[in-house]
Amino acid sequence: MIRTNDSRKHILVTGGAGFLGSHLIDRLLSQGHEVLCVDNLFTGAKQNIAHLTGNSRFTFRHHDVTLPLQIDVDEIYNLACPASPIHYQHDPVQTTKTSVFGAINMLDLAKRLNCKVLQASTSEVYGDPVVHPQTEDYWGNVNPIGPRSCYDEGKRCAESLFFDHHRHFGLEIKVARIFNTYGPRMHHADGRVVSNFIVQALQDAPITIYGDGTQTRSFCYVDDMVDALICLMATGPDVTGPVNLGNPQEISVRSLAEKIIALTGSRSTLAFYPLPVDDPKQRQPDITLAKTLIDWRPTTLIDAGLRRTVAYFKDQQGVQVR
Repeated sequence: MIRTNDSRKHILVTGGAGFLGSHLIDRLLSQGHEVLCVDNLFTGAKQNIAHLTGNSRFTFRHHDVTLPLQIDVDEIYNLACPASPIHYQHDPVQTTKTSVFGAINMLDLAKRLNCKVLQASTSEVYGDPVVHPQTEDYWGNVNPIGPRSCYDEGKRCAESLFFDHHRHFGLEIKVARIFNTYGPRMHHADGRVVSNFIVQALQDAPITIYGDGTQTRSFCYVDDMVDALICLMATGPDVTGPVNLGNPQEISVRSLAEKIIALTGSRSTLAFYPLPVDDPKQRQPDITLAKTLIDWRPTTLIDAGLRRTVAYFKDQQGVQVR
């Protein structure tokens, strides 16, 4: 259950025009807060927040978090960073800068304002894990010089910065390790497996599977993830994280493709390609800590979440329901 504060807060959400950020903003506004959305629109889209135009408690500012920001807020959710391999590998140097300089700038702002700051970290800090499922005390198996390292190591460095600020300055931090999240407003060309499969299925195009499809992922519906982020932010100063946030229900990539073909009534076939470098073979969160600390667990079954996501992409593409 979400714990809310009756008093209105002024909340900053970086990366707020993105898929996850825009859903978080919707929820914060529904709770009566004022929200400042900061985004440079590299992967975010104004379309995701267009419905908020005219809302007196919502403000958008075009800004890159690698540059300092001088504002007054009560809480900070730092979600700014490309999160899909296609996007974060497009400009790997900028991706690292966004993770590291963005963390520094948001921490400096939180230190000046003496406010809570939440870092959206990632399951990618575990790399291609040799421990399964992954627990927060696992240090990971990350290639520090590979093509994914700009994101993996950028987020790992951001976590280090957050905990150094907590230890050295007493800053109240929250670190969320977010596992695969899906739902409406995903970018159709972000290269993530759910959006790729849905777009291809709706076009009756071959479903591209990298590897043999036996690799596994765990998919969390966006509404559940927003619940988790707000619950984590609402905890007291003794809860810092890192906390795994995701759905522990594991599914193979091939099974996901077959499920989406069935849900869309598609005529797509499966096409197999070599597995990309450093692509993890397994990914499943142990959420024992989230259950214990914030009384959270995902409740949306994958079929229900996929149906809502498919409906969104059908609407975006003007595809008629079969």
